[in-house]
Parts: sequence; structure tokens; C-alpha cells
Amino acid sequence: MPRSYASAVFASPADEVWSYLRDFGNLADWMPGVQTGVIEDGGPGDRVGCVRRLIGPGETVFRERLTALDDPGRGYRYEILECPLPVRDCRGELRVAPVTANGHAFVEWWADFSADAADEEAMAKTLAQGIYATGLGALAKRFG
Repeated sequence: MPRSYASAVFASPADEVWSYLRDFGNLADWMPGVQTGVIEDGGPGDRVGCVRRLIGPGETVFRERLTALDDPGRGYRYEILECPLPVRDCRGELRVAPVTANGHAFVEWWADFSADAADEEAMAKTLAQGIYATGLGALAKRFG
């Protein structure tokens, strides 16, 4: 099962970054290309089991379910329920850790997924660079 991965260091404390990112429903506020995002049942974005519905370029729909939220570990896990990409069984994780030497935040975002052999390499690159690295780049501007 391939893994796509991206990481970044932000010049802000890990707790500050995590307090923003722990809201599973706010992706449209910081992710380039996501036009709208809502929690489907209108509930809170930090409730395990909630489903976020994201509308991207060309009215593409992504639906993702929050499967775990770990405040002490500053991370969450989710699964993709619906997306236009040729991936299956996609499970992602986002984690924020302190950089002890300078008080900055180290943020990691990754996913394990399945795809047809012909699509694996392209999807690994799309997720890692087109989605995760792009999102972390946008967050870096927000947090410095």
C-alpha cells in the first residue's frame, strides 16, 4: 500500500497550530483549491465520526470522515469516503509536534491508499505534492 507524505516546520508553537488544525471542518479556510467545506450534519468539526464535504475545482466533491482525534498527541486520522481521484481505501493522518530546540511546530500530513498499478505513482505524487505539500505551504503563510 503506497504512502504519500509531506511535512513542514512553522515558526509558531505546536499548541497554537494544533488548536487551529484540530477543527476537521475548517479545511476550506486554509487549503488552496477548496471552495467550500462543511460538516454534513452541521455538528462540530472535532467530533469523531463527523463527515466533511469539500467542493473543489470543477465542482468536484470530496467526503472524508474523522476517525480519530488525539489532542494530547496533536493529531487526527480520517478516511476518504468519496473523491474523484482513482484511489481506494485512503486513510490520512495529520500530526503536529513541537520542535524542542526552538519552540516551532513540525507538521506532518500523510495517507496510505490503494490504487490500480497504473495509477499508483501518479496518485502518490498528486497526494504528496499537489494536496499535502500545497496545503502545508498555505498554512506556513498563516503561521510563519
